[in-house]
Amino acid sequence: MSMKLSALLVLLAVPASAQEVDCANPTFQMEMTYCAEQDWNRADAELNAAYKEARARMQALDAGLPADQRGAAEYLKQAQRAWIEFRDAACAAEGYTMHGGSAEPMVIYSCRARLTEQRSADLRALAETL
Repeated sequence: MSMKLSALLVLLAVPASAQEVDCANPTFQMEMTYCAEQDWNRADAELNAAYKEARARMQALDAGLPADQRGAAEYLKQAQRAWIEFRDAACAAEGYTMHGGSAEPMVIYSCRARLTEQRSADLRALAETL
């Protein structure tokens, strides 16, 4: 077997034997970025649940109103779309603190997680008022 092929096989085997990343104590930048992305994914799943609940409550509110007074669910949808654009732009701007560096994606993911958690809390509070 050629030396290049042997080296390639060793490199390909490494990910299969790699240990799980300890997000409570990440060591390397790649691990920190991975953990920040996982935080954002978790926050995004919570956001989707909070939005679904708030939208259902807005739809119920609309259902009890005369047709010419409905619109709560639609305004919530518009607000959510605008908020997503805001979040992404705000986090891209925050990422510029590390622009071009290996930490830039981590900063963006961390920002997205933080703002998404705040938005989830806002949506849950809104749903509770209805």
